[in-house]
Amino acid sequence: MKTASLPSLRVDPELRQDAESVLHQGETLSSFMEQALRASIQSRKSRQEFIARGLASRDEARKTGEYFAADEVLSEMEALLVKSDSRTRR
Repeated sequence: MKTASLPSLRVDPELRQDAESVLHQGETLSSFMEQALRASIQSRKSRQEFIARGLASRDEARKTGEYFAADEVLSEMEALLVKSDSRTRR
């Protein structure tokens, strides 16, 4: 696969120095920037998918008229968490 370039990025010298100060052994600034870009893209995609699921759920609730109280949902989630914790500790 052919590679492509991203536009060069102009930053304050302090930002570059901060970025360089956290590089791992053998890591380059370019690889750090690529990893940060990939992580940011994944985070935004996840956020978009989360919002899409929420809007779909809202639309379904409006369509069916079936709603759930927040305290009921939180209670069920708490019960699932307690059950999961007890399994993990065994």
